Amino acid sequence: MQRLLVSAQTRLLVIAPHPDDETLGGGILLQQVLAAGGEVCVLLLTDGDNNPWPQRYIERRILIDDAARQRWGARRREEVMHALARLGVPSSTLHALGWHDMEITGRLRDDASKSTASMRAVIAAFQPNLVCGPALRDSHPDHGAAHVLCRLALTGMEAACRLLAYPVHGGDTSDYPLSVDASAEQRQRKLAALAEHRTQMVLSRRRMLRLADSPERYMPADGSGGDGRLPWQPPAALQPWLRLLVATPAGVKDWPWPSAPLTRDADGAFRLSERHAGPTFAKLHLDWPSPWIFDHWGWCEV
Repeated sequence: MQRLLVSAQTRLLVIAPHPDDETLGGGILLQQVLAAGGEVCVLLLTDGDNNPWPQRYIERRILIDDAARQRWGARRREEVMHALARLGVPSSTLHALGWHDMEITGRLRDDASKSTASMRAVIAAFQPNLVCGPALRDSHPDHGAAHVLCRLALTGMEAACRLLAYPVHGGDTSDYPLSVDASAEQRQRKLAALAEHRTQMVLSRRRMLRLADSPERYMPADGSGGDGRLPWQPPAALQPWLRLLVATPAGVKDWPWPSAPLTRDADGAFRLSERHAGPTFAKLHLDWPSPWIFDHWGWCEV
């Protein structure tokens, strides 16, 4: 395990898909950069407004209309401001895009150029040399899509910066080679910041405390993609309803699986036959409505 070092020259941008991700993914790192004399910026993509079960529980309601969803998002935006204050992060460092929770994949599919432009504007203004964002393989669809948008936004930008990915939802973290050593005081501040996310602590307190009390770990997102092979072997019975979403700097396409530009190797593995310059990402998905929010197949870099 390697220790992630920061200095007075560090300009850290933390990308958070939802309120609480800034604390879970970078609560210690934000403190350490500020303590070293560096500068920080937090880019909040959504207000976490589509979080129905805690809202139903706390507000004692069944139906959630647009007004209730908007009110919930405003409440969570206020929580993130209090959390940043606990971490010693000035409120002026927060840039909130106000996208809708659970809709980042849709933004990527339907209007990637506008979405990446919004992210580029913040990156260009702050000029970070270290960016920490969600992992591509995170099972929450907003997190995986946020990783893809971040990578696309950074592609072709003049200022070079190091991109690290942090885990939040699911998966083994043993292969995240970088970690941050925290003092007892920094850990307590992170836990205090997490406690400010009261709406999330009501139903997920144990899980979130476990995440917050674990070492912050990161994986370099160095663009070392594959050779076009896809990691999935979807069952034949589902293939008529499956779709393949492919995102590149040149654009985003969403094919029905039977129509996707695929070849098959001798060992049965599927391969993306279209090759593009720059990073290429693929997501296997079903467009069926489901109460289960997490990805089954998710994203890969090809």
